[in-house]
Amino acid sequence: MSTSQPTSSAASQEQTGRRQSVGAPPEPVRRSDAEWREQLTPQEYAVLRGGGTERPFTGEYTEEKSVGVYRCRACQAELFRSETKFDSHCGWPSFYAPLAEDRMRYIRDDSLGMVRTEVRCGTCDSHLGHVFDGEGYGTPTDQRYCINSISLTLQPARG
Repeated sequence: MSTSQPTSSAASQEQTGRRQSVGAPPEPVRRSDAEWREQLTPQEYAVLRGGGTERPFTGEYTEEKSVGVYRCRACQAELFRSETKFDSHCGWPSFYAPLAEDRMRYIRDDSLGMVRTEVRCGTCDSHLGHVFDGEGYGTPTDQRYCINSISLTLQPARG
């Protein structure tokens, strides 16, 4: 599989300022398959390490409105800020930009008879979901990061 970047314009990325690096990226997390199986529930393992997808409209963060930071459930790397979450009505939490580009890894996904871009955690290489371009949502990037709730934890903002 080859690594690829989403195809949105550089101008929209510069306008939001959300795609730039935010401090040093976390150190890579590497664990054996046995260690991942011990750390994660069977459902978490199936999605995060097996590349599965949770059923639509069943995840704990699909309708979540709290302010905070969404982290990778497997390694706790910061991935998204709640300010970039939007209602796409697709059945999974949707964000228009990651916290920083170095927090993501992109892989071309030719499964299901279509070309998509898989999104993985840049720190531990766990499957998060997919990113879609040009769907016409009224967001600054015209992207939709469609992320499995089970791949995330939410750290609420203080105060």
